[in-house]
Amino acid sequence: MTDLPDPMIQPASDRRIAAVTLDEATILSRNEDVEREREAALRDLVADNSFTPVRATERGQAGPWSLHLSVIDGRLAIAVVDGQGADAGTIGLGLQRFRRVVREYFAICDSYYKALRRTSAQEIETIDMARRAIHDRATRDLLEALEGKVETDFDTARRLFTLICVLHIRG
Repeated sequence: MTDLPDPMIQPASDRRIAAVTLDEATILSRNEDVEREREAALRDLVADNSFTPVRATERGQAGPWSLHLSVIDGRLAIAVVDGQGADAGTIGLGLQRFRRVVREYFAICDSYYKALRRTSAQEIETIDMARRAIHDRATRDLLEALEGKVETDFDTARRLFTLICVLHIRG
């Protein structure tokens, strides 16, 4: 038996993300719409989230957590720092599993932003429903990929997926 605290009984402040940064060198170009999505995802993620890196808490580390997201050799790297400023490890996820859904999401977002400028409210609503459905499917894929690595909720994973998409943008 271990003397380390159970991550599920830690204070809520220890099970959250306090700060997120993106590797700006990974992102070559962003348009205004993408920049708004990025800012909203970052703001919403820090304001309301649930995030507990399993291995770090097993070692006795506690949050709130700071994350740095980057893409290294085709893999998402989530560098985690604990509430004391110590390195809590890096969570790596293969991005191959997300390539198709990211392409689909980019395509539907492009349609959505074009529709905002020139179509009816009903058409925009239809496209937005499709966009949300793709985003939700990708979120479920991300939750599956994080299983055993991070305890998180759907809304937090959804915002993380948005940031993964931002990291995929090329000029």
